[in-house]
Amino acid sequence: MRGHLVKRTTPTCQIALLVSLFLIAGVGCRGKTDKPKSAPAQVLVFGRGADSVGLDAAHEEDGESFKVAELIFDTLVQYQQASTDIEPGLATEWESSPDGLVWTFHLREGVLFHDGTPVDAEAVVFSFERQYDPAHPYHNVGGPYLYWTALGLDEIIGKVSALDSKTVEVRLNRAYAPLLSALAVPAFSVVSPTALRQWGADFKSHPVGSGPFKFVEWRRDDRLVLERNDDYWGGKSALDQIVFRSIPDNAARLIEIEQGTIHVLEYPDPENLEAIRSNPDLVLMEQPGMTVGYIALNNDHAPFNDPRVRRAINHAVNKTAIVEKLFSGLAVPAKNPFPPTVWGYNDSIQGYEYSPEKARALLKEALPKGMDRELTFYALSAPRPYFLNPSQVALAVQSDLQAVGIRTRIETYEWGTHLEKVKNGDHDLAMLGWIADYADPDNFLYFNLDKSNAKPPAGNIAFYRNDRVHELLVNAQIESNHERRVALYGEVQQIVHDDAPWLPIAHAQNVVVTRRNVSGLVLNPTSWRHLWRVSLAP
Repeated sequence: MRGHLVKRTTPTCQIALLVSLFLIAGVGCRGKTDKPKSAPAQVLVFGRGADSVGLDAAHEEDGESFKVAELIFDTLVQYQQASTDIEPGLATEWESSPDGLVWTFHLREGVLFHDGTPVDAEAVVFSFERQYDPAHPYHNVGGPYLYWTALGLDEIIGKVSALDSKTVEVRLNRAYAPLLSALAVPAFSVVSPTALRQWGADFKSHPVGSGPFKFVEWRRDDRLVLERNDDYWGGKSALDQIVFRSIPDNAARLIEIEQGTIHVLEYPDPENLEAIRSNPDLVLMEQPGMTVGYIALNNDHAPFNDPRVRRAINHAVNKTAIVEKLFSGLAVPAKNPFPPTVWGYNDSIQGYEYSPEKARALLKEALPKGMDRELTFYALSAPRPYFLNPSQVALAVQSDLQAVGIRTRIETYEWGTHLEKVKNGDHDLAMLGWIADYADPDNFLYFNLDKSNAKPPAGNIAFYRNDRVHELLVNAQIESNHERRVALYGEVQQIVHDDAPWLPIAHAQNVVVTRRNVSGLVLNPTSWRHLWRVSLAP
């Protein structure tokens, strides 16, 4: 904690100071008065709505964990600064066999982890093997590998091998069209084997990678501090530090950015947009997002094991009014599980019309005696890109459901606890959303709605299982023809719409507020990887 520095002046020093008034180049107590001043440190303070869950990205799935991890770690390939197009990461080149089953990656020379150990092919093999090989000594350390399992890579990737110190071979059991995009996800970061052996399960709180920033300190639910990696292969950042501060309250974050105590603010309250736009010290950045915010209906819990009840929920909620009133033009109502900004979107699907009458009719048909209990509705306690003001959205949904005879009890938990509870299926209804990791329908559909992910800890928190959907999704992963993939995903969207495992609410824009002295910040629809390119003007 910083205090005030008090300088004490001795009599001898006072004499020297008086003499120096008469000298052109006087000498004071601490040396020459013309000593150059060092430039002030560049510390970017990032105000966010929730804390990270963990920093070993292989075990995490949430955006707040990935946001920090992708600055600490590198992946074989990465997304470009302003798009989801792939560019070199730790691998400078790569090629695949004609059948797409063997991929070869050539690593950069001279890259070191933050602990000084080399980033070589053996480190890459270690980072992947621990996720898929039960015999690996660290496979059962730190918890489940959520993304590896949820993307189906345990069935897709056969073996990762080091051909030499700078060449990695990845052999697949079957073709997988989104492979390169998937490998850019922070969950598949290359970690320091030395550090992981040292920290074991606590590596999630002491991460060591080779990225543009090094981990320094983490005060849970308060702040997380990173410092610049001067030896980063991509170039040295202008920032000395990045401090991520957890400030769940929208109003509190706005006050802090207005006062200049934070430089970047995520998830502004839509009600404050006009005030933000009129403030000369602030910049509002917007771009079309790749998100979906939804309410999952737990298919393992009655009455949501009946599709008529799920369809009734979709008729009962006035999504258009919710988006107009609570998103202030920063979203469009959702009818599909992924947004129209992602290729393969099936716009021919007719969304459920808002009709309390149809909702009541379906409920009467499915539940002649009416609803026999109050349903648990887990709502988010902190803003997310897909729900900027989740508490208000939850209250609006609750009110619409009450109007057709469905009673719900809203429960809120801190971000990490919320994720844990919904992944275990404790809820009847649960508010959540998805931010694209890469611009491919597979990223939304397989993780969130495939039957293979409908077991705790579930990515598919609706616990929805449809054999035809699974068949179509696997076929789309294998298929290399783009138009055929579009057709397969179009059919999946229609089935999911008819089965109604979700109440999809909105596709929100990507919105960030910065202080005007922040330069070099380019919004990416999925990633904060290039935050290291930012600088602060005086």
